[in-house]
Amino acid sequence: AFLPAAVKYNAAISSRSNNGAAAVIEATSSSSSSSLQSSSSSSDEFTGFGNTGFLILAGGTGSRMKANMPKQFLTLRTCPVLHYSLHLFLEKLPAYCAQKGWTPPAQVVLVMDPKYQPEYQPIVDAYGGKLAFANPGEERQGSVENGLNKLVELTGEEVEYIAVHDSARPLVTIPEILDVVSDAQSVGAAVLGVPCKATIKESDDGVTVQRTIPRARLWEVHTPQVVRVEALLRGFDKVARENLEVTDDVSIIEALGEPVKLTLGEYTNLKITTPEDMDVACAILADRGEEEIVLGGTNGGGGSGVSGGSSGAMEAVMDLSSGSTPTGRGADGALVNPFATPARLAHEKDHNSMKGARFTDHYDTGRTYPARPTPSKWQE
Repeated sequence: AFLPAAVKYNAAISSRSNNGAAAVIEATSSSSSSSLQSSSSSSDEFTGFGNTGFLILAGGTGSRMKANMPKQFLTLRTCPVLHYSLHLFLEKLPAYCAQKGWTPPAQVVLVMDPKYQPEYQPIVDAYGGKLAFANPGEERQGSVENGLNKLVELTGEEVEYIAVHDSARPLVTIPEILDVVSDAQSVGAAVLGVPCKATIKESDDGVTVQRTIPRARLWEVHTPQVVRVEALLRGFDKVARENLEVTDDVSIIEALGEPVKLTLGEYTNLKITTPEDMDVACAILADRGEEEIVLGGTNGGGGSGVSGGSSGAMEAVMDLSSGSTPTGRGADGALVNPFATPARLAHEKDHNSMKGARFTDHYDTGRTYPARPTPSKWQE
């Protein structure tokens, strides 16, 4: 389902010649197949994430949300969508690893537009080097390549695998992450996915049905997508040389002719794309009874915390975690939210300005369409 098309790819990434990345290719390519074989045959016991770095993609614009800000900054229940991924990889997963006696994630890289990075600098500072920024590319594959190069720069040969996760998927679970990382360590690459439930029809013009595609062999892929770092570096070189266009991360591995394991995930790992998706995500979180999302180790989790950080940084992290992203202080000394209009504050759910959105709570959404009965997507 994800074969690369031979179209023009404008490679705007100058860091491909990064010395650290080249060193990793040279040092690992000769032994990649043998090490992979030995790791899969020696033991099936999972020991943790010490050889795995996590890349969170948060550089998108989210135009389909019709909101006044990128979708990763929209408030989902109590905090921005992005914070669920940050909390998972920096707090929940390390705490879970500590309980199991496993190694925690080696490094987390956050791909984010530079204009938003100053607002999240307090969170980066709070984790003492475990979290770092990378700039987005023109397309997804450019963002992934930038994040990969940053990961290699920070960790060298310490990290063998990279797990790429879309920040618009805030509902991924720890068991899913364990399964997909474990599969990647056995095979070399793995992707979360679920069997396609919908009937898929193909059309050339968007008007007339050409054919119905049998869904028995179709899978809907999710994230994280986990790939051996050395293979992904080789894949990006191939993409640039042959002007290939790839639709997701494991497509690069497919282009190399190497296997990718399908790891069965959960249908609840949805991607926030439209206003209706926010309703569904809220219902799933309510059903799970998720705990409060707090970053910086302030909730006693297993993350690095804010030891050694200033009280100002701690305050900023706590404010960021509660959904109010600060950019400075107002006349009254309070932290100011750059995303809110003068009439609305960040803790008010309707500040997201999703025109025509249907919420299940009692907030006035200012709907512009006539009220009418509609089937519930969550019920479906």
